[in-house]
Amino acid sequence: MSFSDMDRQKSDNESAAAADVVVLVNRNGAVNAGNHLLDVNHSTASSPLDNRVIGLKENLVLAFKTLGVVFGGLVTSPLYVYPSMPLKSPTEDDYLGIYSIMFWTLSLIGVVKYASIALKADDQGEGGTFALYSLLCRHINIGIHTSKQMESNSSLLSTNPFGESDRQSRLGKFFERSLVSRRVLLFVAILGMSMLIGDGILTPAISVLSAMDGIRAPFPSVSKTWVEALSAFTLILLFLLQRFGTSRVSFLFSPIMGAWTLFTPMVGIYSIIKHYPSIFKAISPHYLFSYFLRNGKEGWLALGGTVLCITGSEAMFADLGHFNRSSIQIAFLFAIYPSLVLTYAGQTAYLIRHPNDHDDGFYKFIPSAVYWPLFAIATLAAIVASQSLISATFSVIKQSVVLDYFPRVKVVHTSPSKEGEVYSPEVNFILMILCVAVILIFGDGKDIGNAFGVVVSMVMLITTILLTLVMIIIWRTPPILTALYFITFFVMEGVYVSAVFTKIPEGGWIPFAISFILAFIMFGWFYGRQRKIEYEVTHKIDLDRLNLLLSDPGVHRVPGLCFFYTNIQDGLSPILGHYIKNMKSLHKVTIFTTLRYLLVPKVAPHERIVVKKLGLKGMYRCIMQYGYADSLCLEGYDFVTQVTDVLRDHISNCPDEEALISSDDDEISDLEDAKLAGVVHVHGKTRFLMGKKCSWFDRIMLAFYEVLHSNCRPALPALCVPPPQRIEVGMLYEA
Repeated sequence: MSFSDMDRQKSDNESAAAADVVVLVNRNGAVNAGNHLLDVNHSTASSPLDNRVIGLKENLVLAFKTLGVVFGGLVTSPLYVYPSMPLKSPTEDDYLGIYSIMFWTLSLIGVVKYASIALKADDQGEGGTFALYSLLCRHINIGIHTSKQMESNSSLLSTNPFGESDRQSRLGKFFERSLVSRRVLLFVAILGMSMLIGDGILTPAISVLSAMDGIRAPFPSVSKTWVEALSAFTLILLFLLQRFGTSRVSFLFSPIMGAWTLFTPMVGIYSIIKHYPSIFKAISPHYLFSYFLRNGKEGWLALGGTVLCITGSEAMFADLGHFNRSSIQIAFLFAIYPSLVLTYAGQTAYLIRHPNDHDDGFYKFIPSAVYWPLFAIATLAAIVASQSLISATFSVIKQSVVLDYFPRVKVVHTSPSKEGEVYSPEVNFILMILCVAVILIFGDGKDIGNAFGVVVSMVMLITTILLTLVMIIIWRTPPILTALYFITFFVMEGVYVSAVFTKIPEGGWIPFAISFILAFIMFGWFYGRQRKIEYEVTHKIDLDRLNLLLSDPGVHRVPGLCFFYTNIQDGLSPILGHYIKNMKSLHKVTIFTTLRYLLVPKVAPHERIVVKKLGLKGMYRCIMQYGYADSLCLEGYDFVTQVTDVLRDHISNCPDEEALISSDDDEISDLEDAKLAGVVHVHGKTRFLMGKKCSWFDRIMLAFYEVLHSNCRPALPALCVPPPQRIEVGMLYEA
């Protein structure tokens, strides 16, 4: 593809667009970059699974696969829900009230909020809190996108459920005008992503520890210390195996979780029949309200453990891009939800007859005849649930790096056929240290449960807030329905959050510390990157300035092919002028290369490389376009050959009619000679110089950014460019 295939026009807002270097894709395939609008003939978004017509059989197969990837954390929650509750001499009515709370939590949050509403709020088939934020960025000028409003390519937006007009909402205009509100919204979205990473730390710890605790029932002499040590050893082994990927064993994940999903409700049914056949009368909300009226503050505090019954529900939304909406809905509504309702009913029925066994509320209600088989399944299920969250954490980190929200770390693709299967050595090591530390320092399941409750409730609340904004700004949902949704779930989840906040001194501070550190790192990195881009756009070099620099008799054109990387598209990086002035040379063929990350999951291969002549001899522009689910590493194919092949076709098919610098054959010959002479990749290594007018906020954030930038991986190794071909050019940017 070439730039000649694109129509260019000025943006309506020059000053706002000056800082914008992130590309947006609209329904018609328009790409918005910097302060120019580029019209691409084909949509760059890969079609999500929901856009394909697939039959019931394929949906059922996908639904079975979701058991091992999406629902590991949710379906294993019975292992630790009751042990995490601070119950004191509970009565029959107390247990009925607790079961009523869990039933309505699963029904309202699981069935109504996530399965019925949130799954429709996809961004190009992708889900999660950041998908909601990027969806808002497409429609209003907030956050990372300051260019003019554009339509989305999302399946969500092509079928507005209420068919309202595209007129800007008052709330959208408020966010566009208020810098503080935009920064708060960005931080909330980042915090939601950070909480999900915190989930990846706590799920392995609490799942494996709770499963291993089953050894103590038949062997009371085994101390809790030994259980903690065995759990830590299991997790260390699991993290050490991450480098090999999960392809060879992933086919076992769904059968393991399928067995767990099937056998636990069967035990639950047995327990119901044996201990308390009338347990389902607790479905009546009467038992829920009477529980709170009877227990008051203690009942409210118990919500810190009850909320864990819905843990992992966010994965339904966050993992949407790996499957499709229908398969996730089928798996949840017809397998996971009935399994949890029956399992919790069986546990509660047992505890009504044995009220003091709540500290070991799972293994105690298992019949002795099936104890060891179920213990083995529970252990394997806990490991699978842990693996699911670890893999999800790697995926979130990768997307954050691609979108420039996180310092660059090494990302390795462990499967040649599955793009989403990635591994990061640095992230894996940090996760392992934190998981083992959580177990060894906070070995008590209640303390880890308190921490886990904070993560679960906060992520749910953030999703509710962002989804409400989507309803108001994008869907234009009738106000009465929006208010009903917001009031119901904000109040419900707000009560849960208020309860878990009381657990902060008892372990609840762990996820807050982790999440706020991660959020501060992500916000600081993003802020520093944006300030650099603003400087480059303000001090960019145009073609006239470049021609003037090259006309200096002291500047020589040396043999070879140079890929000069620049962050801006409408002009050239100021580093180029710094380079020419000091080196007094430039390669005979120079391709100014810009990486563009589109807010779509994947870019079609034939649309990835876009080239153009610049009107100066041997000067070309190249844009490499990537989606946030695409591989950033160019290893596996010859990047230089691909670019030169596209450029050769462009030279042959799109001659420059305005200024015939040389014949097409001469240009192609010069390109081949330069490639044979040697290839070099040049990119800038810049730092901020704090000026006298620099504000205290900028001084703090930019100093923090410099620390991150000094300790992260450089950009070109992330592209797998050979080290001998890399050149870094240093320059100071005045803040």
